Amino acid sequence: MTFKHVTVLLHEAVDLLDVKPDGIYVDATLGGGGHTGEILKQLSTGRLYSFDQDQTAIDYNADRYASEIAAGKLVLIHQNFRNLQTSLQDQGVTAVDGIVYDLGVSSVQFDEGDRGFSYNHDARLDMRMDQDQDLTAHEIVNQWPFNQLVRILTRYGEDRFGKAIARKIEQHREQAPIDTTFELVEVIKEAIPAPARRHGGHPAKRTFQALRIAVNDELGALEDSLTQALDLLALDGRAAVITFQSLEDRLVKQMFREKTSGPDLPPGLPVLPDQYQPSFRLLNRKPILPPAAERAANHRADSAKLRGIERVRLD
Repeated sequence: MTFKHVTVLLHEAVDLLDVKPDGIYVDATLGGGGHTGEILKQLSTGRLYSFDQDQTAIDYNADRYASEIAAGKLVLIHQNFRNLQTSLQDQGVTAVDGIVYDLGVSSVQFDEGDRGFSYNHDARLDMRMDQDQDLTAHEIVNQWPFNQLVRILTRYGEDRFGKAIARKIEQHREQAPIDTTFELVEVIKEAIPAPARRHGGHPAKRTFQALRIAVNDELGALEDSLTQALDLLALDGRAAVITFQSLEDRLVKQMFREKTSGPDLPPGLPVLPDQYQPSFRLLNRKPILPPAAERAANHRADSAKLRGIERVRLD
């Protein structure tokens, strides 16, 4: 089995974790195993727990890192990362020294057309990261009511033509189901005015993003998981999060801001009492972006942003 995937911001994210050789770490988004491999290089007696809800990723990395697994240095966990805390508790882990998130869809999910993630491959509408779940893009496109389609296309796709696309989907599915990615692409093209289709990238990009987020409840899962991750961090523990689209980045930025801001207090206090000091600090106020060479070599790096946070006191 091949698993072609170029990890974005690989060294920058792991450097941000400041890995301790004897520490306990989590890779919340195993994927092709890039961040997992880089963390493993820096561990001696430490242990790494790597999560993925995609069985393909688990199987691939079980072969790739068989010796590290056999040595007890790496544990692969086939779970959605929103189950982070309970899954780690099952392993006897209640605190970690660092956790990394590499969000979005891995290259293999885009490139293997039968998964239905890509508008460049013709396949049945699917888009499930976890192949065991019931909800698919086919169900959303063909069964969800018009108002719900408008909501996800405008909120998750940030698409100004969301209402027109939803209306065109509704019209087409009344005649026959929209079964494949290419069928959906043609519907989207019909809904978008010709001048708007000539710039701004592929006309189906935003719709496919919206459907993928809805199918996998990506934003809800991220908020749940990151809340648990920050609670799990030990003193001096760090979290590094790589995002690839604005909705994710805004969510991470807001959650980090809340954790690193003190409460509203009367102005003029000479010293902030210890009990009101934030428990976390930002590792970088502005996001770290991939260097120009990485962006030139890998177009998927164009939108990547890396943010980090560190626990500086225990509550």
